[in-house]
Amino acid sequence: MTSPTLTRPDLTAADRCDRCGAAAQLRAVLPSGGELLFCGHHGREYEAKLKELEADIQR
Repeated sequence: MTSPTLTRPDLTAADRCDRCGAAAQLRAVLPSGGELLFCGHHGREYEAKLKELEADIQR
C-alpha cells in the first residue's frame, strides 16, 4: 500500500506575492510544511536562499 502524495493546486490569478502583492509566479514549500508565494522579481531574488533551505520550488 502506498501513501497518498499531497499536491498543491496550481497558482492562479488570485495568488499574490507575500512580499509585494503582485501576481504570484513561484511557490516555495518549506521543509517545515509552510509555503511562500513570490512574484517573478522576488522569486528570483530569494530563489538561491530557498534552495539552500531545501525548499521545494514550484512554478
